[in-house]
Amino acid sequence: MTTTTATVPAADVSVPATGHILAAAGRVLIAAIFILSGIGKIANPDATIGYIASAGLPFAPAALIAAALIEVGGGLALIAGFRTRFVALVLAGFSVIAALAFHAHFADQNQFIHFLKNLAMAGGLLQVAAFGSGRIGLDKR
Repeated sequence: MTTTTATVPAADVSVPATGHILAAAGRVLIAAIFILSGIGKIANPDATIGYIASAGLPFAPAALIAAALIEVGGGLALIAGFRTRFVALVLAGFSVIAALAFHAHFADQNQFIHFLKNLAMAGGLLQVAAFGSGRIGLDKR
């Protein structure tokens, strides 16, 4: 005679409810910078296109649209916990690319700080990608 037992995923057992609340709060805090930056790009497209072009990147108008969609769409998806791991990976990649394209002037301390800020955001997003949204979010419907 064999018996079967139901198993509960380890994440649900080992993470207290406060951990899931902290995970959701962390997603909101990380997403805020992307949403606000994306809205800023939409509100002032000419300045953003000029900044992108001044960095030597091609197709500045298309880059503006892509960046705004990634930032606003990704930020909102991250808050909602929708496709959290994938969105976190996209935003992490975006952060690293932005650091390299716009903040790699290490002789300028301000730019170096922005470079490190982008890498820190990418690091936080990789944690989200690794561990998911927690119980709070659309991924856990």
